[in-house]
Amino acid sequence: MMVSTALVPSLATAAWLFDGPAARVLAVLDRDGEEARVVGGAVRNALLGLQPGDIDIATTALPDEVMRRARAAGLKPVPTGIDHGTVTVVTDGVGIEVTTLRQDVETFGRRAVVSFGRDWEADARRRDFTINAFSADRSGHVHDPIGGFDDLRQRKVRFIGDPARRIKEDYLRILRFFRFHAGYGAGRPDPDGLVACLRERAGLGRLSRERVRLELLKLFRADGAAATLAVMAETGLIQSVLGGIAAPAAFARLAAIEAACGLSPDPVRRLAVLAVRIKEDADRLHDRLRLANGETRRLHVIAAHHRQVERLSGAEARTLLYRLGADDYRDVVLAAFALSGAAADATDWAERLDLPAHWVPPRFPVKAADLIARGLAPGPALGQALARGEAAWIAAGFPLTPEAIARIVSGALEPADPAGR
Repeated sequence: MMVSTALVPSLATAAWLFDGPAARVLAVLDRDGEEARVVGGAVRNALLGLQPGDIDIATTALPDEVMRRARAAGLKPVPTGIDHGTVTVVTDGVGIEVTTLRQDVETFGRRAVVSFGRDWEADARRRDFTINAFSADRSGHVHDPIGGFDDLRQRKVRFIGDPARRIKEDYLRILRFFRFHAGYGAGRPDPDGLVACLRERAGLGRLSRERVRLELLKLFRADGAAATLAVMAETGLIQSVLGGIAAPAAFARLAAIEAACGLSPDPVRRLAVLAVRIKEDADRLHDRLRLANGETRRLHVIAAHHRQVERLSGAEARTLLYRLGADDYRDVVLAAFALSGAAADATDWAERLDLPAHWVPPRFPVKAADLIARGLAPGPALGQALARGEAAWIAAGFPLTPEAIARIVSGALEPADPAGR
């Protein structure tokens, strides 16, 4: 996501605000004595000329009234967070979160006790950062009670009010501070916010591993992730989150390589380059971040193979591609490329990366039935013979002629020499 430097002053030209699911929900709620506005990230993104992403609406109407109006208009209300005033209104298959204006009564992070109100500024002051405190009415007018527009123009991510207090309300805001800086900020992070994050870092241990994982993977995708991770590493914060090594320079090289190759940022691959060198690193991250099994498997593959890639011959590269498949091969080569320290336009690495584009590994042409037809009985010896045959076929350069396949079958039928001769 590229952040524009040219901000628009209103949402008067945002088509989604005047036609579509959000517009229909606003039309239902913004009348008859109640007010409704689009709030938060959708407004911020629209001011930057970006797609709005998820659209959230705040309203003065109480949750029961939101549900009553939605049903009367033929929309589907779902009480997804009714205790905190949130109803998801579904229209045209799209869910729009609608939340009644709130203010905190008692704060226990995500378990805060709230009361409903009608004060838009008080609701805005509950939010985390000034650039997330915008609201926009149905006319496209943007309300900015906290001064977020100036911060957005200066690409500054700044907590609303006292940073330490905001963080203590929800310690995930430490990671969100860095994630939003990576996505929308420029230069060094806001010093007051940075100091507060470092002072309150122990609170990260109170968070669920799933929430930490999700926030980190979002951070790793951001355009400014490399520079932000460098700050997190120099302060020791990312090491404490990951529980081990962190190599922001390698992460930055991978980001440059992905950009040079026209590849989308891949957060799992970036995590591997940042923090995985051996299998135990992957195992630790699996436990610490509660990674999905597929994510951990990718880390294991990179840990197992990245060291062998730099000196691969052409034949060895084809063997690795055959063994791993195109996706894992690409992960391993990109990780090894970043860890090698080579320039992002290094031609030898580009050739390795391009291999799946011009060579598709063939299937091993010998089947168990071929060996059984030649007299080999089913059992362990059959599996061993197939493995010998496949190894010989790979060593011969993946031949597919009938003569070559016949030689492979004959060789596979010869028992292995137990002495290794």
